[in-house]
Amino acid sequence: MGEPESAVPGAEDGDEDALFVLTAALLTPARFPTVLGDDYPAACAALNLEPYAEGYGLVFGQDGTGARWTVIVDDVSLVAVAISSWDCGMEYDLSPDEQSVVSALPGWPLAVATAAPGLPAPHDPAPEEGAPAPLAPPDGSRWGPAQRRLGADMVALQWAEWRGRMDGDGDAAGGGAGDGAVAGAGGAATPGSGPDGAAPGPYDGVRRALAELDGYLTQAPPVGRVRSSFAGGEARMLRADGPGWSLVARTDDMAFVLLDSEPNEVLPVARGPKLPALLEALDAMAVRPS
Repeated sequence: MGEPESAVPGAEDGDEDALFVLTAALLTPARFPTVLGDDYPAACAALNLEPYAEGYGLVFGQDGTGARWTVIVDDVSLVAVAISSWDCGMEYDLSPDEQSVVSALPGWPLAVATAAPGLPAPHDPAPEEGAPAPLAPPDGSRWGPAQRRLGADMVALQWAEWRGRMDGDGDAAGGGAGDGAVAGAGGAATPGSGPDGAAPGPYDGVRRALAELDGYLTQAPPVGRVRSSFAGGEARMLRADGPGWSLVARTDDMAFVLLDSEPNEVLPVARGPKLPALLEALDAMAVRPS
C-alpha cells in the first residue's frame, strides 16, 4: 500500500465532491486484497464488479467532508505506477481521470491508517436511499475467512521470521503433501497427523487443504486461487486459498497452513518427499504479477 500523496483537483478549494487520495491497491487476478475473497472473481463480487482479466485499481480517499470512499478505476497501469513509486519512497500524484472511474463505493474494505490533513476524521458518508452499505474492514476481534487470509498474507511478508521460528524449535519433521505426515515444531508427530486413524486434530484440516491443492492440478480452480510472486534467487512465494484454509509456501522450502477451524494458528508443513513436486506444479499453474 502507498502513502498519502495527492488530491484530485478541487480538494484544496473545499470542494466536497473532490477526493483526497490516501492510498491505493490493485484488484487483478494475480494481486488483490485477499480480505475480499479467496480468489479474483470472489474479490470482484465483493465490490459488485465483473471479473475482467485486465483488473481494476482501487483508490482509497476522503471527500471534502472527510467521508471515506473507495473509487474503482479501470486504469490499472496508473495505479500500479503510483503504488510502485510509493513503495520506493517517491512521491506520485495519483489523480485518476474521471473517464476511468468505474464506480465509487462508500467506506473502505480494508484498514487505512492515515487521514487527509485539514479534513474531519474519516467517517462513513451519510446513508442515501438505495446506496450500498459502506464497506468496512473485517472485525479484528473475530477469526474467520478474512482474518485467515490476512494472516497468511502476513506470514508471506514475514517469511524469514516464521521460518526462523522453525529453525529455532527444530524443523517440521515427516513428509509432505499427500502422505499424511505433517508434524509440528520440534520434530514430534502432531496429534491427529498420523496416517492410521489417529484422533482428529488440526492437521486433519492441513491434509484436507493439501489434498484440495493437489486437486487444483487436475481441475483448475477460479483464477487467483493460486498466486506466485518473486521470493529471491530462483525461488517463488506461493499463496493459495480454498474453502476454510490458506497456504503460504516457498518453492525451495516448506509451507505453512492457516485454517478457519484453528483461530490464530500457523501450522507448519514439512518439505518431505512429496511437497516439493506439489509446490512446483502449483507454481507452474499459478497467476503471476505482470
